[in-house]
Amino acid sequence: MQRLKSLLAAARGDSPADLNLRNARLVNVMSGEILAADIVIADGVIAGWDEPGGSGRPAHRTLDLDGRFVAPGFIDAHVHIESSMVPPAEFSRAVVPHGVTTVVTDPHEIGNVLGLQGIRFMLRDAEEALIDIWVNAPSCVPATDLETSGARLEADDLALLLTEPRVLGLAEVMNFPGVIAADLGVLAKLDAFRGRSLDGHCPGLTGRALHAYAASGIRNDHEATTVEEARAKLRAGLTVFLREATNARNLRALLPLVSAVTERHLCLCTDDRQPADLLDEGSIDHLLRIAIAGGIDPITAIRMGTLNTAEHYGLHDRGAIAPGRRGDLVVFSDLAAPRAEIVFRGGHEVARDGKLVIDRPHRVPAPLPPTVHLDPDRLDFSILAAGRRIRVIGAIPDQLLTENLVLDASVRDGQAVADPDRDLLKMAVVERHHGSGRTGLGFVRGIGLRAGAIAGTVAHDHHNLVVIGADDASMRTAARAVASVHGGLAVALGNDVLALLPLPIAGLMSDRPIEEVRDGMRALLTAAQGLGAHLRDPFMAMSFLALEVIPSLKLTDAGLVDVEKFEVVPLFVS
Repeated sequence: MQRLKSLLAAARGDSPADLNLRNARLVNVMSGEILAADIVIADGVIAGWDEPGGSGRPAHRTLDLDGRFVAPGFIDAHVHIESSMVPPAEFSRAVVPHGVTTVVTDPHEIGNVLGLQGIRFMLRDAEEALIDIWVNAPSCVPATDLETSGARLEADDLALLLTEPRVLGLAEVMNFPGVIAADLGVLAKLDAFRGRSLDGHCPGLTGRALHAYAASGIRNDHEATTVEEARAKLRAGLTVFLREATNARNLRALLPLVSAVTERHLCLCTDDRQPADLLDEGSIDHLLRIAIAGGIDPITAIRMGTLNTAEHYGLHDRGAIAPGRRGDLVVFSDLAAPRAEIVFRGGHEVARDGKLVIDRPHRVPAPLPPTVHLDPDRLDFSILAAGRRIRVIGAIPDQLLTENLVLDASVRDGQAVADPDRDLLKMAVVERHHGSGRTGLGFVRGIGLRAGAIAGTVAHDHHNLVVIGADDASMRTAARAVASVHGGLAVALGNDVLALLPLPIAGLMSDRPIEEVRDGMRALLTAAQGLGAHLRDPFMAMSFLALEVIPSLKLTDAGLVDVEKFEVVPLFVS
């Protein structure tokens, strides 16, 4: 009550506010205008604004913005923080200087490794973050029964998260065949979160199947890759999240969807972005610059990265510069290419010119148990030739979708082997959670290695050990290197480890500052590209080659998965 009385007094001008941002150009995403204004903030909340040049409302601190633009703090509609390779508090150090003040995250990566223990680790670490981190409970742990994950979360398990104040609803329901077929386990999860936000994930879904999926109560999707697909999802009542991730770069292709009619049903999300992209390109601010450069009106673009997301998730205390809304603000000079110069969170300045202005040193998070359980001496990547033709995963640059190819096998001494001259590499996924050592084997085209191997324990969504190589010896070396540091990423050539990045937190995240993780990733990429890898980030690409909920052909520890048939298929084609 007293806080509200103080806010109203500041709004009336009867008592001093905390901060007056004078000579601003206010980006009003509600009215679609840019207003010359002196913006007044009291107790972390917007109290109002006045036209510049008058006496204005009194404030304890005044900051002259000299005509710079002020927009609401940017909001990421869907992000997996684990893909930044650091925990939530450290992640926030990377994104808040770019103007991001709120994110909605799905911690299903660590959930697939450590279950509720991992999710609660993320919730607790988020309490130390410099931004507001809202969480949706992972709906698909495991993603399907065609993989082995470290945990299994049913509806009763997830319901335990409903009392967590940061939990908004249910995260992306990737088992869309289960929704459509009314699988009882999937429906139980939807019912447990009825009345909360229900997030979607339905790549390529159309027609009656899409209608059935939307009829379940799911209200958004971030997997559209074409305007036609996105428009079909809009017609079915889904809010479409336009994504620009490290490996799924879909935003430019979807910009023709944006119009005066559709834009209020569109949000921006990063999904999965690695450290270098977050630190060097940015987060939602990067997507805004892409959208504006692609012809989208700047206020429309900013609205998709602020108000639309806030309203979609019922976060009505933010997303706009209006009386009573949070003082989460981004100050910048160029409306055509917004780059955060000053960032306020709750009315307090937290970053300026790309740097934090508050004392927030790197913190080492609470420890978690080791999660890599495999016998390095049992690693066997040999494949007995059982035919002349094989199914091959075709990697597509900057996409999560893959091709389902059928090619001639390369056979030597009765074994199917990698053939780098044909860009035909061997791939293995080794179960690492329970020590079974179960291994799925296959081949991939599109990675480009001419020699050596890459390996990692980041493999969406089960996060088993995945290895791609030009020869078995290099594959074993890379896999053993990763296991020796309790999870991470590695590049190897023969018996030599060329680069190694330890990720001891569930085999997904580092306990080091994100800048060090970025430098470690750069060393990995340099080593991999030196062996011929031609993708922008072969490690991110590799991690999604094991995700059996995105078409068309993927590999898990159970074997090759034909995603369209939703079944394991043999490597050799009869």
